[in-house]
Amino acid sequence: MAPGLIVQVRQRAQDGGDGNVVPVRVGFTASRKVGNAVARNRVRRRLRAVAEMVLPRHAKAGRDYVIIGRTATLRRPFDALVGDMNVALKRLDAWRDSDEPPGGAANERTKAR
Repeated sequence: MAPGLIVQVRQRAQDGGDGNVVPVRVGFTASRKVGNAVARNRVRRRLRAVAEMVLPRHAKAGRDYVIIGRTATLRRPFDALVGDMNVALKRLDAWRDSDEPPGGAANERTKAR
């Protein structure tokens, strides 16, 4: 848990034995405690931007990530949210020290942007 967000991670079973890297899957949520629909959507957009920046480079493959927005997500500076994501991944043992994204369909979409 960090001031700007909460991250939950779950290891997935490996698909087949063909040696392919299992892609990262990500979900975003914000409860009604965060605010009205406009505030919740803004929180999810901010979290999506942080995830697109951090997860392709530093998230371990083969895991599902759920990123939960908090009330502080609205007011927290973007750089602090990126730092919160990095800290959360390290605490959950989901951090990968690499600047190259692992293979997988989800990361191909990220590269195309």
